[in-house]
Amino acid sequence: MFKSLVLTGCLLSSLITSAYAAQTTYVVGSGGTYRPFEYENSQKQLEGFDIDIIKAIAKAENFDIKMVNTPWEGIFATLNSGDRDIIISGITITDKRKAMVDFSAPYFPAEQSIVVPADSKVNSVAALKGLKVGVVNSSTGDIVVSDELGKNSTDIKRFDNTPLMLQELAEDGIGAAVGDVGVVKYYIKSHPEKALKLVPDSKFERQYFGIAVAKDNTELLGKINAGLKTIVADGTYAKIYETWFDKNVPTLPAQ
Repeated sequence: MFKSLVLTGCLLSSLITSAYAAQTTYVVGSGGTYRPFEYENSQKQLEGFDIDIIKAIAKAENFDIKMVNTPWEGIFATLNSGDRDIIISGITITDKRKAMVDFSAPYFPAEQSIVVPADSKVNSVAALKGLKVGVVNSSTGDIVVSDELGKNSTDIKRFDNTPLMLQELAEDGIGAAVGDVGVVKYYIKSHPEKALKLVPDSKFERQYFGIAVAKDNTELLGKINAGLKTIVADGTYAKIYETWFDKNVPTLPAQ
């Protein structure tokens, strides 16, 4: 009887352990089309800055994750349906989105930046006058440059995405460009032969990316914030940032 009780206890313990392990594996949704934040490699696996960040957070908080490539359209609905537990996909924190999901503390400063050839004298948005300037259609950069040069200015050339715009700049089709700072930094790092540089301007509003969970999932949100705080403090965040961008690691807002 004693052996039977011990065996039963062991089985119960095993079942509890298995259940706990299942509970601590979270499904993470991320789009695969926003290099360098998240994209599919040749093996159809997700990689990028965001992917490295969520993996580091999971390691710091001792939980497992399963990455799933998730189309941007409808990505927030996957949290409410329970198909995803976490979304990390270059998501700018906005009041409108806060009404749908809960966000972690900011993990990446996301603003627009001017990019020009390294020998350019451009030092502000105002100095773009007289140049052919590339912008991503309907982006914050498009709005700021349109205010400066005029919405219908023939000096503004609009593109569908940042990589296309930067390629045009590299080929001297335009004299300057304005795009997402993360994408621009990655392009400059990946193409040192293009000899490009960033020019910041205070006219570009600073926004932040956040990691999203379903509304009121305070337990999971607490784990994510604690993990983010840990990887910032121990230098892991800085290493990941330098891998994808440069050594100008940003100071994130206090959690």
